[in-house]
Amino acid sequence: MDQPTLFPFDAVIFDMDGVLVDTEFAFMLEERSFFDAHGIEVSDEELFATVGCSQQDFLRDLVRWLASVDIELDREGALAFYNNWASDLTIDYASLRNPGVLEVLQELSDRGVRLALASSSPMDNIRHVLTACEIIDFFEVIVSGEHFAQSKPDPEIYLHTLDLLGLPASRCCCVEDSVPGITAGRAAGLTVFAKREDRFGFSQEDADSIIDQVSDLIPAAIAYRTGIELISSSAEQKSRSPAATIRT
Repeated sequence: MDQPTLFPFDAVIFDMDGVLVDTEFAFMLEERSFFDAHGIEVSDEELFATVGCSQQDFLRDLVRWLASVDIELDREGALAFYNNWASDLTIDYASLRNPGVLEVLQELSDRGVRLALASSSPMDNIRHVLTACEIIDFFEVIVSGEHFAQSKPDPEIYLHTLDLLGLPASRCCCVEDSVPGITAGRAAGLTVFAKREDRFGFSQEDADSIIDQVSDLIPAAIAYRTGIELISSSAEQKSRSPAATIRT
């Protein structure tokens, strides 16, 4: 029996929201309900701009939106106000696990590829979602953006994850969906695969490769690395070729 083609990276660092679990649209519906309940006017474009942002950045915007209806709170107060309103709401995270996620995590693990997660979400939320989706045990490293002064698009969350893995960026790739995540991954020197997202109006063109589903990652990574190696080999052969002589 033929052996499977070797996966070209030693580790994969996954984003969570929107990549492993389709939470971003659910969060957006929840936020829309909150704003409607309090008479706050927030455009769809403003909400779309929060996709992939850190909790710090969302709270900054939340303070401003609450102030527009004369609810004056700091970030801590705004978070408590929002959480109190949302306390009776529940999200079935298991039902939001994206197609093929469990299978690709299992296959990568079986191949000996190390798995990490770097998410802008708070750690408590990360662990709750991953546990509900029955995938938390796949990850040897889990990093939350709440531990940094700036999360994505700042690359620090990815640089810290690489330090914990003990690997250089050249031996790892990440899977993202949002502009802040793609920007952070590129800034950290990672090869970035973006899970296609067409609902929120942002561009994923800065990713190295776009995949339709997380289950496409393995063949996409192999194809991407093969293409890079072919380009490199071709360039090397050209550099070794004798220069052309122009006859006069």
